[in-house]
Amino acid sequence: MDISVIPIGNSKGIRLSKTLLEKYNITDKVELILEKDYIILKPKSEPRNGWEKSFKKMHENGEDKLLINDMFEDENFEEWS
Repeated sequence: MDISVIPIGNSKGIRLSKTLLEKYNITDKVELILEKDYIILKPKSEPRNGWEKSFKKMHENGEDKLLINDMFEDENFEEWS
């Protein structure tokens, strides 16, 4: 696929089609990887983006309770002393 390099202010850039953006789930950022004779664009993912807001909402709704006890009934921490 050939893509034209276009002027953007004092720099130059490329345009990616809507089809490519949707297919590779590119939203705001891409990671630029430079390898021997290649430039690789990789979608930048932020897996924990928005977690803080979600956790706050869970707390407000009372949904932030433990699903299992953090200590089992037969645990004995004295043996670790």
